[in-house]
Amino acid sequence: MTNSKDVQEFLKSRRARITPEMAGVQTYGGIRRVPGLRREELATISGMSVDYYNRLERGNLSGVSDSILGSLARALKLDDAERAYLFDLARAANASPPRQRRRVTEKVRPSIQHLLDGMTGVPAFVQNGRLDVLAMNDLARALYHSEDEGSEPVNFARFVFLDERSVTQLTAWDAMAQDTVAILRQEAARDPHNRDLSDLIGELSTKSEQFRRMWAAQNVRFHRTGTKTFRHPVVGEFELTFQAMQLPGDEGLTLFAYTAEPGSRAADALKLLATWSATVRADATADTAGTAGSSSQR
Repeated sequence: MTNSKDVQEFLKSRRARITPEMAGVQTYGGIRRVPGLRREELATISGMSVDYYNRLERGNLSGVSDSILGSLARALKLDDAERAYLFDLARAANASPPRQRRRVTEKVRPSIQHLLDGMTGVPAFVQNGRLDVLAMNDLARALYHSEDEGSEPVNFARFVFLDERSVTQLTAWDAMAQDTVAILRQEAARDPHNRDLSDLIGELSTKSEQFRRMWAAQNVRFHRTGTKTFRHPVVGEFELTFQAMQLPGDEGLTLFAYTAEPGSRAADALKLLATWSATVRADATADTAGTAGSSSQR
């Protein structure tokens, strides 16, 4: 990940999608060689010289003011996520470059795990910006039928792009994959010196052609609320609504919770899933106790 290349490709891609009609630019016929606005057209709309805009699109955001960025964001009709991404790229370009760092393995506070466990009937988990799942409650574990408890954090991006099970478990795989890439790109601009994050993006780029294609699209978005459809081997297919909440005392960590409309098919599925999960845990506890008893008798 290089800041100048990201800036260059992002501005080019967003300029290409703005037609003269969308921008209120009058054209006089003839063949246009670019799919969207020309550089000089965008510069005029943004209130800057063509030379200055050319400098920006070459990837140089050093010294750029917030007012210029704001004018550029309006001209490009950026949404909130794209605007935040542009400002994060500028912030990174103007910061003194620290050494890349690896983060200490993140762990949630015991009180956060207690909060998750207390959310009975609601699948919930905590995730960092790199999409490592750091903690889950039992119902979330049953929803994703995760078998990785106790190992290193399960990474949702690796699951989507590198685990063949994701295609069968996620009914809207392409949409979820697009969201995953957009979230990682947003995080890469917000935290550009996180070596673990850059290593993950490099790994996915090397191993997944789909990831490379989606990464090149330069899309970013916030992941705050929405719906997801699950296909579970025990309770079938159902749709849940999710809410994402930043944890105020834990920077960079987000709590996700899934809910269903009362009385809906999804609500019944969650109840059945909770019953199945409790039964599986009880059977596992009984097996463990039986094994321990047999060992002590020897």
